[in-house]
Amino acid sequence: MQYRQLGQSGLQVSRLCLGTMVFGPWGNTDPDDCARIIHRALDAGINFIDTANRYGRGESERIVGRALEGRREEAVIATKVFMPGPGGVLDRGNSRRHVFLQVEESLRRLGTDWIDLYQLHRHDASTPLEETLGALTDLVRQGKIRYLGVSTGPSRESGDMHFPGWRMVESLWIAERMRLERFVSTQPPYSIFTRGAEREILPVCGRFGFGAIVWSPLEAGWLSGRYRKGRPLPEDSRAVNQSEFGAFFRGRFDLATPRNQRRLEVIEELPPLASGLGVPLSRYAIAWTLAQPAVTSAIIGPRLMTHLEELLDASELELPREHLERIDALVGPGSDA
Repeated sequence: MQYRQLGQSGLQVSRLCLGTMVFGPWGNTDPDDCARIIHRALDAGINFIDTANRYGRGESERIVGRALEGRREEAVIATKVFMPGPGGVLDRGNSRRHVFLQVEESLRRLGTDWIDLYQLHRHDASTPLEETLGALTDLVRQGKIRYLGVSTGPSRESGDMHFPGWRMVESLWIAERMRLERFVSTQPPYSIFTRGAEREILPVCGRFGFGAIVWSPLEAGWLSGRYRKGRPLPEDSRAVNQSEFGAFFRGRFDLATPRNQRRLEVIEELPPLASGLGVPLSRYAIAWTLAQPAVTSAIIGPRLMTHLEELLDASELELPREHLERIDALVGPGSDA
């Protein structure tokens, strides 16, 4: 496993980050099986585990915490705050009140005294960033969190909740002016199909010292090769998943839309490239994200052990220049398919 420094910090994280959004009611409902996946990841050298306070209504954090009993020192735990909860209007956002409440809940669910990387799941336009950074700085000084980060959704869907490059730079100015802790990382979506981060976010990471922890490098399964022209949707896929989590994604898999028709065309070009290197398409797609110099780590979200095993060697795979150029021809730099 390869490792890289997380932004302008001394923290060394694995180039593959184990995402646990599908551990619990949104995917793998067997806690023991989820623990086995976490242990296998640790044994393979993955030291970076990403979750959030609202994944599976808190169950993801509980599963991670139980699995790390006796192995806490081996893992960098990253979790998040922002998303709405059951407590009404006060149970959401990045206010000092909500941040202080949610960090305590996450610490309890994770069964730990500290969180390594505490991230804003989205930007909260109703709360001054000075207030949020002040609250997070107090938590660092209390020893409850070690580093700060941000996360963002696709810009076309997140609106004011987006955390673009200019806001990342603004946060550095606020932190310096007010002598507060700075963000060391960001979590943008990034894949062969979603390259918008190349326009602004990844250049800001490279210039101003943010680590980029990219999510959905397999584009919710599209880049695993599960969705192909002329084939029915897999019954166990997110496209037909009837759970709460499946409902969130289902609209992205209407294969009749022009956008998805275009994706199906691109997908047909990718398996031969991966086969030429003797690797599955999923591993190839992860390796492509890691070839971007500004990317620190790619989040993989295996639901099953077989998914994890298929991806473990992705950080060791180096794509030839001609492959990178071919993908640029299929999906242009900075654009989305």
